[in-house]
Amino acid sequence: MASSSSSPRNWRYNVFTSFHGPDVRIKFLSHLRQQFVYNGITMFDDNGIERSQIIAPALKKAIGESRIAILLLSKNYASSSWCLDELLEILKCKEDIGQIVMTVFYEVDPSHVRKQTGDFGLAFKETCAHKTEEKRQKWTQALTYVGNIAGEDFKHWPNEAKMIEKIARDVSDILNVTPCRDFDGMVGLNDHLREMESLLDLKNDGVKIVGISGPAGIGKSTIATALHGRLSNMFQRTCFVDNLRESYKIGLDEYRLKLHLQQQLLAYVLNQDKIRVGHLSVMKERLDDLRVLIILDDVEHLYQLEALADIRWFGPGSRVIVTTENREILLQHGIKDIYHVGFPSEGEALMIFFLSAFRQPSPPYGFLKLTYEVASICGNLPLGLHVLGTLLRGKSQAEWIEELPRLKDCLDGRIESVLKVGYESLYEKDQALFLLIAVYFNYDYVDYVTSMLENTNVLDVRLGLKKLANRCLIQIDIDHNRKSRVVMNRLLQVMAREVISKQKISKRKILEDPQDICYVLEEAKGKGSALGLSLDVAEIKELVINKKAFKKMCNLLILKVFNGTDPRESKLHVPEEMELPSSIRLLHWEAYPRKSFRFGPENLVTLNMEYRLYSELEKLWKGTQPLANLKEMNLCGSSCLKELPDLSKAANLERLDVAECNALVEIPSSVANLHKIVNLHMESCESLEVIPTLINLASLKIINIHDCPRLKSFPDVPTSLEELVIEKTGVQELPASFRHCTGVTTLYICSNRNLKTFSTHLPMGLRKLDLSNCGIEWVTDSIKDLHNLYYLKLSGCKRLVSLPELPCSLECLFAEDCTSLERVSDSLNIPNAQFNFIKCFTLDREARRAIIQQSFVHGNVILPAREVLEEVDYRARGNCLTIPPSAFNRFKVCVVLVIGDSVKSASEDFQLQTVYTFQTEHVFVFDISFPLIFNGRKIMLKFFGGYARIIECGVQILMDETDGSNKGLFENVEWRTYKSYEEAVEKEEYQWDTNESEEEEEDDLWDTHESNEAFDKEDHDYESAPTAYEDICLNPSPKLDPIPNPTASSSRPLSRFTFPDSAAAFATPRIDDEASNKDENEEGDKSEIVSEDKDEDIAHDGDYQSISSKLLHILSLCIN
Repeated sequence: MASSSSSPRNWRYNVFTSFHGPDVRIKFLSHLRQQFVYNGITMFDDNGIERSQIIAPALKKAIGESRIAILLLSKNYASSSWCLDELLEILKCKEDIGQIVMTVFYEVDPSHVRKQTGDFGLAFKETCAHKTEEKRQKWTQALTYVGNIAGEDFKHWPNEAKMIEKIARDVSDILNVTPCRDFDGMVGLNDHLREMESLLDLKNDGVKIVGISGPAGIGKSTIATALHGRLSNMFQRTCFVDNLRESYKIGLDEYRLKLHLQQQLLAYVLNQDKIRVGHLSVMKERLDDLRVLIILDDVEHLYQLEALADIRWFGPGSRVIVTTENREILLQHGIKDIYHVGFPSEGEALMIFFLSAFRQPSPPYGFLKLTYEVASICGNLPLGLHVLGTLLRGKSQAEWIEELPRLKDCLDGRIESVLKVGYESLYEKDQALFLLIAVYFNYDYVDYVTSMLENTNVLDVRLGLKKLANRCLIQIDIDHNRKSRVVMNRLLQVMAREVISKQKISKRKILEDPQDICYVLEEAKGKGSALGLSLDVAEIKELVINKKAFKKMCNLLILKVFNGTDPRESKLHVPEEMELPSSIRLLHWEAYPRKSFRFGPENLVTLNMEYRLYSELEKLWKGTQPLANLKEMNLCGSSCLKELPDLSKAANLERLDVAECNALVEIPSSVANLHKIVNLHMESCESLEVIPTLINLASLKIINIHDCPRLKSFPDVPTSLEELVIEKTGVQELPASFRHCTGVTTLYICSNRNLKTFSTHLPMGLRKLDLSNCGIEWVTDSIKDLHNLYYLKLSGCKRLVSLPELPCSLECLFAEDCTSLERVSDSLNIPNAQFNFIKCFTLDREARRAIIQQSFVHGNVILPAREVLEEVDYRARGNCLTIPPSAFNRFKVCVVLVIGDSVKSASEDFQLQTVYTFQTEHVFVFDISFPLIFNGRKIMLKFFGGYARIIECGVQILMDETDGSNKGLFENVEWRTYKSYEEAVEKEEYQWDTNESEEEEEDDLWDTHESNEAFDKEDHDYESAPTAYEDICLNPSPKLDPIPNPTASSSRPLSRFTFPDSAAAFATPRIDDEASNKDENEEGDKSEIVSEDKDEDIAHDGDYQSISSKLLHILSLCIN
């Protein structure tokens, strides 16, 4: 059960004593030996060694094998040449091996030893009478040395017992401060120990109890053991009490159990084999004058603390440390100082696994991906990481791969035995809640879990969540929105499923096994014990559900049916007469094979019928149903749904999603009274024509209407609105009530070709505005007053002729493919703005000058142009530019590149495609800055693009952030303006061999690699190396994350801060945006713009990125 304090031994003996037998052996030495035994200190016993004139080899060996040497210097010590030779040997070991020497002056004055005077000096002279001068000198020096060592002087102590106790305590202190190697390299342990030592407040002389709580397998016992080893030297007595859980099994009543526990604890603390405890006050009587450290490990019940941890029983300065999974009993016992051991970080968890699996801090080659996969199984639980690591240690990659499936579904016995204890200690209701969370509600919000499971006969969800959290079986985490989530470790989830699988079918709380479910539903064997049922139709051959299958499942709360097969070839057969129990809280049924439900939904909280392939559901239920508990209704993909039910009784509904309900024509008027609804989604409702007024929905924040071509008018909206998306509809204008929606921060009114004008009253808090692919001809001048607007997208607005003054808060403007755009405001002094004017060929001279001027002073821009500006400091054809070193490290870069677009024409009847490619020249201007830390002769900049070929580049050195020397830089620039996009393509078409250009780029890369070899040497000698490279990330927009190059080869020697392989992804609108251009195609063909990039939607509306991070990276900085 317990273990007393003992020191890690790097020596055979803790102590060797040098003494003159007749002076001390019978009395003092025997008492000292007894105290050492009591304190667990091993001392060399010289019995059986015959004394002679020469020190015996056995004694020399014993001296060298002892950690501490104690010199018992008595009146006649110097009368023995044996003792004096021992002294010489001890001092030799002190010098050679660092042996610690302690002195005790027993009935002799330290000065007499030091000066060899008095009776001690007379005895020494007699011993030296027949010795050589050399020997006498050695003994004299040794006695003088040890006489100066501060030690215990007998005359200063009132009695021998107190002095011996102090000596033993000092020896224990020395032994315990010897560094313990048991926990060397244990990841994160030192942080835990620091936190615990702070709570223990060891300088305080009061008695204190500190708890350590945390889930099973987190490392509580390890922390407590390490503390015991580190702190034992500070206490008179210590004891580590473990296996407390077993004490509950000996069959005694609670009072006798307490007496039994106290008896065992006292026996270990006082180092006595037999102690009789007749009453619970004995602890105080025996320990109240002792400074003790007691660690109670794995406490499970309150009576254990009542028996062993009362602060009134222990002497001043005592500390009690309690480890438990049950935080509740710590609070019940009045323990306020509690250290909760959290899960290690991802990095720490991987390190624990690496050390367990490979005994090194990193995996061998080829194992990295496998280690991530195995470590993820453990959910960062140290016990799991260690057990699985040791289980896989020494095995090959093939063996790891073979083990993985089993590790994911089955627990190792060592892990299961630890984790299962906490579950088995729960009441039945709490066990049921634990299983439901493990299977259905992990990572869900506490409010959601509570709404799903409260007010049932079989659960007490609110109290149960507290119980589970206090026992560390779940965690309640607070997210960035200050909302509480329920989190359960993955290994506990695996353990929960193993518990479920071992229950009898008739008593099983959750049905998940496909074969068991088939048996229950076909034979109508369901019972009231069932709380949840989850079936994946893909895992069964065929199932004909009995019409009475659910009749006895009166407590069923959750019903989930997944369908990964073609529902028109369904293996699931549902009788028309089948009724579902009214107890259901969560109903999730993909591809429901009937036209309506038969059940009372009065307890329903969430209805999820989302399925995008096929569903026969035409209506949910008949009549008006009591829906007071309903919070979410997701009917997405119910393509046959013709009508929504009357929702007038759904007063608590918060989310309604009817996306892809293609047969739905009208949203019922009862929706207008859903005062708690927050989200309303109506995407891809092809037949939708009518939406009732929404102006009274005081909680509504998000409206998303997308691809509803028959919707011609939009209803009034409430002032609570925060996000509005109206995309690809027939809406001609926004409702007048929109001007009062001052809280809107996101407004997407895109691809609405009938929208000719836009409101002059925009919400002042607007942050994101998307008007792309609309028929607007102008943007309101009031946009300059939107001081929070940072994202503006006008792409594809082909009738837009001019841009007004824009707000200074703007960070990104997308105006690509605005083929009629001619003018922009002269006031474009927007700091750090990113402007995209790709394919804006009709911009006039003044507009281009204003845009470029803005980019050189404040931000970055891309727009049509043929050459680098003449006034830049340095320019070169191609993608390579060399400049001399500069005292300034900020540059404006101007690059001319050719962007390719592809137009694909496809036939529905024949699998043929015709691709036409156009290339147009654009100039891209952006900032770069980097530290100049080399003293070279030149700087070489190389630029690379994917499908965007660089034909010219230039650099302007910027003196400082507000350099005004660039004013007037563009007065002599000759711009070309075209009447249309077609004219620009015809006159500016630039042809080249794509394959040849790619080969040239590869050649450049390998040339770079060859010249980089000097830098790859271990010592970077910039004076001797002909060229040295510094890989740098020159990000002109540090606020934004750069897009990585998806096709950059990992085998290339240098990291590339270069064009993503599709400049065209930025040059062209998204596929779905451009697809809306079909309406304007006079010939009615089915052409669409497609990006040459492999990554979809790089320029997605919601993924605002800087132009620079999309289009340009710098390969390297080269210094000669």
